[in-house]
Amino acid sequence: MVIQPNMSPKAIIEIWNNTTVVLDKYKVPISEEELEAIVDSQVLNSLLKELNNIVGSSSSTCIEGG
Repeated sequence: MVIQPNMSPKAIIEIWNNTTVVLDKYKVPISEEELEAIVDSQVLNSLLKELNNIVGSSSSTCIEGG
């Protein structure tokens, strides 16, 4: 599974606890709001890259819909 902008920080942490370091680095509040709603669009791509890197996910390791 790839971490996507429509996921909430709370849901991300529930699945991948080790992502708290990255979310803290970007000062992302742990909420139920989607990342794309609470993170500036200028930094969203960098945040997603770091989150997916720390959990070992990429579009090449995952299939669409699963």
